[in-house]
Amino acid sequence: MLRTGALVALGGTAVPLTGCDLFDRDDPPPPPDPLEPLAAESLALEARYRAAVAAAPTLAGLTPIAEAHRAHAEELRKVIGRPAPSGSPAATAPTPAANDDPDGLLSELRQAEQQGRENAAKACAAAPVERAALLGSIAAARATHVEALK
Repeated sequence: MLRTGALVALGGTAVPLTGCDLFDRDDPPPPPDPLEPLAAESLALEARYRAAVAAAPTLAGLTPIAEAHRAHAEELRKVIGRPAPSGSPAATAPTPAANDDPDGLLSELRQAEQQGRENAAKACAAAPVERAALLGSIAAARATHVEALK
């Protein structure tokens, strides 16, 4: 009986307390992970390879490199612990020049891989130890891709 009386007496104040923002706070999103650009770059490289193969089917042998970049992006996403942001860079990635000259396409891919290798090496050097092995592997793979494109 006392409980009921107390609840009725506090009824006016109990309602606002249940509506407070204690559980509904809009916390700011976590800061971007330093590996986000590398994951986006991996997807962009995959898209460039696929576009090159589409433009010059004689380059179909490069498909495994595109798949390697996809695998790198997936592994980076696992380490980051968040899905790719909407508007994936693969959909908006720059594509090789609109020609079907395999030599020109290879040259463009080589330049993109060289830049990617440098970015991966910098990320590896700056990364905490638990991320360095993955980033070192990605840098080494990109260096191998540069050689394969010669």
